[in-house]
Formats: sequence, structure tokens, C-alpha cells
Amino acid sequence: MEIKLIRHTTPDIGKGICYGQSDIPLKKTFNEEAKIVLEKLGSSSGFKVYSSPLKRCTYLAEKINPEFTISKSLLEMNFGDWEMKPWNSIPRESSEAWMQDFVHVKVPNGESYIELYTRVISFLNTIISKNENAIFVTHSGVIRSILAHITDLKLKDSFTFDIPFGSVISIFYENGKFSTNFNPKKND
Repeated sequence: MEIKLIRHTTPDIGKGICYGQSDIPLKKTFNEEAKIVLEKLGSSSGFKVYSSPLKRCTYLAEKINPEFTISKSLLEMNFGDWEMKPWNSIPRESSEAWMQDFVHVKVPNGESYIELYTRVISFLNTIISKNENAIFVTHSGVIRSILAHITDLKLKDSFTFDIPFGSVISIFYENGKFSTNFNPKKND
């Protein structure tokens, strides 16, 4: 079976703003970016499409297949009290603890990366148990957690992976084993 992981197109938000589960608009380049994603994706025939409920994902999912299914399991990390705040305005005492161990430390009124990972891998396992080819239109944190899972990479190291907006990554599951076409190019 094959699962295609697609990161949404470019959101319309300033640099340096913390956003995860905030429902922010997309750049005006959405249609051009979506066309490129659809070209990379190729045929989606025989694939069930699942999307994060956020508009930055559902708009693209609808272009792939108007009969897509929304799953909250595909939401980006919940940054709680930090949502929509500039990173440099977040109180240092709470952000430092999180920066030291973002895998386990929970964002105030939000979640930790391990919590995101747990819900995402549970959803992935549900899809695998159905043995259905699927497309996930989602976010970088979700994609990184899946890639860490299938490559046995430590979660703390998964943010070194470069997952640009509009990325299309295939993972394959056969005979109890994962493989992927993902080239683990790391951020500099």
C-alpha cells in the first residue's frame, strides 16, 4: 500500500509568528502552487484523501478530490497560549524549557511533540489496518513525525528534515515494513 504525504501550500502569515492549529489564510499564489502539487502528485485514482480540518489543507484536499475526509488527527501541533504570537514575544522562561525538550515538554495550554506523534501514528496505524492507499494533506510536524516513525529517527532530530510547502512524499507499507521515496535532505 502507498500513502502520499502532502504539506499544504504557503500560508499568508508574517515571518516569526508561532502558528500551529490557527486557521490562517493562504497566499494569493495558492492556485499556482496547487497546480504544481497536483502535477507532482499525478493520478490520485484509487487513493482515499484525508485532510487536516484547517483551511490551508482543506482547500488543497478539495482540488485533489472533493470527497475528501477530514481528520483532526492530521492537525499540526497545538501551540496553545503561543498561537499567533511572535516567537520573540513568548516568555523566555516557558519557551526555554520547551526548546530544551520540545518532544516531551507541553506548550502551555497546548501539546508536546510526543502527543502530536502519538495521535498521528495511531491514525497512520488505522489506515494501515484498512490496507487502503491514502493521501494525507497535512502539516510539516505531522509529516516529520511519520517520517521519524518509519525511519526509526529520534523525534528530536526530525526537524532537521526539509519539508517545503507543497511537498509530496510517498511512503510504502508492504509485508510489515515501511519504505519511502523521501530524500532526507537536512536543513542547513
